[in-house]
Amino acid sequence: MSPVAGEDRGIALARAARAGNTLAMHDLLDHLTPYIARICVPIALADGPDATQEALVAVFRALRGLREPEALYGWVRAIAVREAVRVARRAARAVPAELAELAELAELADVPERGDPQLAADIGDVLARLSPGHRAVLVLRDIEGLDEEAAAAVLGVPAGTAKSRLHRARSSFRKAWFS
Repeated sequence: MSPVAGEDRGIALARAARAGNTLAMHDLLDHLTPYIARICVPIALADGPDATQEALVAVFRALRGLREPEALYGWVRAIAVREAVRVARRAARAVPAELAELAELAELADVPERGDPQLAADIGDVLARLSPGHRAVLVLRDIEGLDEEAAAAVLGVPAGTAKSRLHRARSSFRKAWFS
């Protein structure tokens, strides 16, 4: 199925679900799950599945308030980012300070070659060192491909703030990667 056909399917399912079709709601949530997970996992890391579930619940509860089904994916993206950041912050507060300091002091061994399975683990380790807000702006720009203005709108901040967060996030990522 082409991406456009997939989006058309999502919009059609959203319209039917808003009209009260329970099966369409179930199909819509199934349809949106991979999209939401693609956003939540890099932001919330190990708590990505929890963030995905929270975002799906938020979509379910708020769907009737969606005025324009054509805006479904942008609306869902905003919910997913908000929930992922919230879950990641909650998880960060639950980590004892001593464990967080030990994780920061852990050294990376050799940098793996491209295609090495260890590379994904190393990237995850570096992402874990960033704040949820920095992970969110990286996901929106570098995975979702949004520009600064669109990322700022999703995050609810001015474009300049999103741009400076992106710069700091990329700088922090590079510093952590090469440390």
